[in-house]
Parts: sequence; C-alpha cells; structure tokens
Amino acid sequence: MSEHKCKECGKEFSSKDALDMHNNSKHYKAPKVKVNKKKIKGWGIFILIIALVLLASYFVVERQNAPGKYDAFAQCLTESGVKEYGAFWCPNCQTQKKLFGRSFQYINYIECSNPDHSQNELCSSAKIDAYPTWEFGDGERVVGLTGLERISVISGCELPN
Repeated sequence: MSEHKCKECGKEFSSKDALDMHNNSKHYKAPKVKVNKKKIKGWGIFILIIALVLLASYFVVERQNAPGKYDAFAQCLTESGVKEYGAFWCPNCQTQKKLFGRSFQYINYIECSNPDHSQNELCSSAKIDAYPTWEFGDGERVVGLTGLERISVISGCELPN
C-alpha cells in the first residue's frame, strides 16, 4: 500500500511531491482570507466624508464664481462714467456696497479715506465732503445712502427684474 494517497479522490502516488502536485492542480482550495469588517467600514466612512467635503467645496466655489444679480447694472454704471466716493469706515458706504452684493466689484469705487481717517488728495480736489457720494456722467451728485432704483433712474442704466 502506498503511503502517498489523495484524501479527496483516493488516487495513489509514488512520492509526496507527486501527491502535492496532484492536490494543487486537481483539488486546490484558496486559503480563506480573514476580512476585517471594521477596517472596511472605517475606510468606507472616511472615503464618504472626503467625497462630501469635495462636493461641498465644489458648490461653494461654483456659488462664489456665479455672476452677481447686478453685474450688468454695475458694469453699465461704470461704462456711463458713474463713480462712488466712499470711506472704509463709513457705515452707509458699507450698506451701499451690500446693496450690490458680488456685483460691487464692477462699480467705479474711489476710496477717499487715508488710514488715519483723513481725506485723501483725490477726494479733496473733487470737493467730496460726505460719504457715500455718487457722481454721475453729467456731473450730477447724490450724497448719502442711495437706493438702486434712484441710481438707475439718474444714470439711465436698467436694473434687472
């Protein structure tokens, strides 16, 4: 009787090497891999969080790059020669700026204040004595916080609906 017998099919072999070759080719069973479910769950949650952060970042950037509601209006004002004189410390100037939102970047804004809150030479020579002051292309001036509708009427630039 041979000492090298296959336990699966009962076939006998002359050597251990022959039996091993037979078992590997005819009866091979892949070793069971122990799956660490906690690690898989942890990585899944980590990847989900990264995906959500990236998605949120995308929408924030898209929103910041979206055109402002008053872009065309503000550009028309600048093209028409309209200027706004203001000061960084002036609360009405800040409120005026907020009325335009992101579109304020297109306004021809002239900062009149030096860091020490004194008036700079440009605004002194333009005889600006209150903030904000809107100066229109025809030379007309409006002093103080001014609604967009009034600016639209004076400038002839159309407000969006």
